[in-house]
Amino acid sequence: MPARTITVASVLASSLLAAALSAGCSGSSSSAGSAEPKGEPPLTKAEAEKVLASYTAAVDRAARTFSPKPLRTVETDPQFTMDVAALKFRRAVKQRPTKLHFTNTSFYIPRLTGYPQWFAAGAATVRNKQTVRHALLFTRAKADAPWLLTVAPQVGDTALSKVALGSDGYATPVAPDAKDLAVAPGRLPAAHAALLTEGPRAAGASVLAEGAQTTETYKALKEGEKTLAGRGVTLSSRFAAAPYDVYALRTRDRGALVWYVLKQKEAYSSSRPGRLSVSGDLVGLAPAGSGRTRMDTTVLVQYLAAVPPEGRATVTGLYRKAVHVK
Repeated sequence: MPARTITVASVLASSLLAAALSAGCSGSSSSAGSAEPKGEPPLTKAEAEKVLASYTAAVDRAARTFSPKPLRTVETDPQFTMDVAALKFRRAVKQRPTKLHFTNTSFYIPRLTGYPQWFAAGAATVRNKQTVRHALLFTRAKADAPWLLTVAPQVGDTALSKVALGSDGYATPVAPDAKDLAVAPGRLPAAHAALLTEGPRAAGASVLAEGAQTTETYKALKEGEKTLAGRGVTLSSRFAAAPYDVYALRTRDRGALVWYVLKQKEAYSSSRPGRLSVSGDLVGLAPAGSGRTRMDTTVLVQYLAAVPPEGRATVTGLYRKAVHVK
């Protein structure tokens, strides 16, 4: 559910690290990769507005009951798995979500030639008197399938305004293997995962610009590992491209906005029982209170990146959620 606040070092802040310290495709490979319009838009703006309204109503039903059942009708993975984990957290801490209300909506509907079909929507929510902007991406697997929210990273105010629109108001999708960009959209997940795991000198990592969700996150991870080691806790963290499609839209500078997902595996260990505990972002995913010497977590991270025709890609948005604890 898209009303979330994320800090620069969110890869650490909402993971077990906080607990340990306190304890002591575009639509298909055939989608257009050039500026020439191809295919047909899968729906109209009016129909897209109805999709967003139906999604909002279902999220509110889920929030009232702390039940993921309504989400099954309007979401698919990775969004569904992440939002179910968010519901578990809220249920555990007895914190009911506020009513979801989108404002300043905009729609970016590409011309497509195959399935899955998809479109993007920009929308804002207000949380704790702060406005948060989201880049929601909906997909449907076939003609008679429902539209489902697939990813919804938080973004800056101007991220989606860069999307190029034709005279008819429709956008142009970019293929995962597009050759006219600084890096093909399909290569971004592996490059980003390599940077966060091995650092900016990792193979392929040079395609990403320095920033909060790239080099600064890697530095924060390394500093966190050192801090934990001083308290008797060992942390290892590895990122990999998650098994979800990559989606991209052409921007006015002949670049692309790219949605993609990474999976993070964190392993914590300590020789002293009780040093590790379930808290922070992990609450609701496993029983709290019992002493542990080993804990493994799985985290999903959605990203939005701007890829220029030349230069390096800039990560402009994300949504991160721990989804499993062992």
